[in-house]
Amino acid sequence: MEINENGREEWRSCSSFLDRKMESNYTAIDIETTGLNPKTEKIIEVGAVRVREGKIVDRYERLVCPGRKLEERITSLTGISDEMLKNAPPPEEVLPELLAFIGEDILLGHHLIFDYSFIKRAAVNLSLLDEKSNGMGIDTLKIARHFLKDLESRSLESLCRYFKISHKAHRAINDAEATVLLYQKLSGEFREGSVFEPQPLIYRVKRETPATKAQKERLYKLTEKHKILLDYDINTLTKNEASRLADKIILKYGKG
Repeated sequence: MEINENGREEWRSCSSFLDRKMESNYTAIDIETTGLNPKTEKIIEVGAVRVREGKIVDRYERLVCPGRKLEERITSLTGISDEMLKNAPPPEEVLPELLAFIGEDILLGHHLIFDYSFIKRAAVNLSLLDEKSNGMGIDTLKIARHFLKDLESRSLESLCRYFKISHKAHRAINDAEATVLLYQKLSGEFREGSVFEPQPLIYRVKRETPATKAQKERLYKLTEKHKILLDYDINTLTKNEASRLADKIILKYGKG
C-alpha cells in the first residue's frame, strides 16, 4: 500500500509521541545549595548524569564556591563543609562546563524546576544563557504525585526506599543517579500519560549586574567601622545583594 507524505509525517509524529513516554536519551541533574531561594542563595555542588539508550554513559560533578560561609544545617544535611569549598572553583568556571555537558539534552530531575531555576539564574547572570531561553525536562516528582497519590512522602529519599533503590541522599551526583533509577522504575510500572513527556521548563529571570565599586567600598567601610566579620565575599555580590546587605548592617548597627 502506498503511503503519501502526510501519512508518513503522521506516523513519525505518532512514533515520536510513543517514544517520549519513556525517554532513553537525556541528562539527569541535581544540585546542592546554600538555601531554597534562587534569588538569594547559591549553588555549592552540581551533579549531572548522561543517559543514552537507558544506560548511564558519563558523569559530571563539581563542588562550587558560593562566596559565603555555609549554615550548619546545610553542612549537616549535605556533608559539604566550608573547608571542602575553600578551594572549589567559582560558578564562572563550573557553569560553562555543566552547560557544555548537558548540551541540547532533555533534562531529568526530581523537583526539576528547583535545580533548573538555580542553574538558569546563575547562567543568565554569567551571560551564558539568554533570559528568555527555556529547557525541556521530565520531573520524577510530578510523575510520582500523579501515580502514587497515597504515599505519605514523595521525596527522592522516600521514593528510593519505596522502590528499594540504593541511595545516599543529598550529594548531587548520588541524587542524579538515583533519579535515573527512579525514572526507570516509574516508567516500567506505569509508562503511560502525558506526565512522562518532556515539558517546557519555565523560569523567568533577569540578569543581575555585579555590585558597583562604590557599593563594595561602602560595605568595606561599614564592616571596618563596626568591626563586622562577614560570611560573604563582597567581591561576589550582585548590586541587589550588596544593597540588601548594606541596609541590613545599617539597620542593626547604624551608619556609624
